[in-house]
Amino acid sequence: MNQAALISPLLLLGCAEAPATDSGVFAPEYRGVETRLLDSDLVQIQVAMTGARDRRDVTAYADCAAAQYTLIRGYGFARHLRTNFEEKGGVSAADAVYTISPSLPRGLKTIDAEVAVAACKENGIPTV
Repeated sequence: MNQAALISPLLLLGCAEAPATDSGVFAPEYRGVETRLLDSDLVQIQVAMTGARDRRDVTAYADCAAAQYTLIRGYGFARHLRTNFEEKGGVSAADAVYTISPSLPRGLKTIDAEVAVAACKENGIPTV
């Protein structure tokens, strides 16, 4: 497997220049995570935040939550299946579904949970 396929988009998040806000600084407010185990290896993650620059910020928040949840369940990897987005009144939300597994799953949108959680902490993105 190509090592580049293991890099989650959230790992690259810290490389992007943040757009200026009123204070000139990217200042998201993370409004919480809800997790729901749908099956033994299938989890639904719902997140909400304000101050998102675009969907990538909301996706990174959901990926961080999924990565931490994966570790909590004793697994090492997750694979993103789908995400639905919604924005109302300045609040961006995502409803995402992931499979979790002890070994690297097939597919393009895989997440190495340990690596992702470390990157989330570096980038100030909360996890579960």
